[in-house]
Amino acid sequence: MSRPGPIMTDATRVPHGADRSARLILVTGPSGAGRTTAIGALEDLGCETIDNLPLRLVPRLLDGPPLDRPLALGLAAAGRSFSAAGLIELIDTLTRDPGVQIEVIYLDCRPDVLVRRYSETRRRHPMAPAEDPQAGIAREADLLAPIRTRADMLIDTSDMTPHDLKAEIARWFGATPQGRLAVSVQSFSYKRGLPRGVDMVFDCRFLKNPYWDPALRPLDGRAPAVAQAVAADPRFRPFFDRVADLILMLLPAQTDEGKAHLAIGFGCTGGQHRSVVVAEMLAGALAEAGWQVSKRHRELERRSAEGARDHAG
Repeated sequence: MSRPGPIMTDATRVPHGADRSARLILVTGPSGAGRTTAIGALEDLGCETIDNLPLRLVPRLLDGPPLDRPLALGLAAAGRSFSAAGLIELIDTLTRDPGVQIEVIYLDCRPDVLVRRYSETRRRHPMAPAEDPQAGIAREADLLAPIRTRADMLIDTSDMTPHDLKAEIARWFGATPQGRLAVSVQSFSYKRGLPRGVDMVFDCRFLKNPYWDPALRPLDGRAPAVAQAVAADPRFRPFFDRVADLILMLLPAQTDEGKAHLAIGFGCTGGQHRSVVVAEMLAGALAEAGWQVSKRHRELERRSAEGARDHAG
């Protein structure tokens, strides 16, 4: 029996497999979160790297000679020609291109930690050169909010040293055993659309909604009380068992086909309760069965980011 794989939270594992398409890694996030360190770590792992590249030059770069190794680009929000809408459009365009395997890394950091880092280095924030760093941090958080929710990998560097961040990048992008399938399980709100790049989607809106219980409304699906309320719906267990059996049956076939990554999405109305409960339970079941699995809750991340921006403001 294989050893159960770990549940990796707050990030979606990116694939390493036999896909011969050009591999493009975009690295972004707030100033001071560690973009330059991450780019350096990717270079050490064999990537061709360019930091602080103007966004408008990315398509021209890809129109050049075919890439013989992964290309990692650092994109600064304060850089020339940067816009959230422009980056989202670029991500969507490249996602539809079968000749490009795009992966977006978002390096996040708590506002209070960013303030401390700027204070320690006595640097001016690039988005508030004549003001306190707090002003630039808040502006940058607002600008990057749409990008954060579209990222494939979210790394919070608040409690990391540069050495820790390099080790984390190596853990995700270093060599992995051939034939190893990485599975990501995500929850989302249908009101905000499907997550980017999901392979399988399951609708959880038929389950009883804890939102209508005033005691459960402020909680989310990670809370035991919410999980118990969702599991109490008589339709929950047959649904979950069939979905889990289906996915466990398909995973070996996906591996045999040479697939390196499988993304599974669970949606509900608000993305706070039902879909989160099901995603948490499935991630646990897959890890218990020995699969390498990550989990991510898009709307909870969005809510957390909004709270951080309010605090910074």
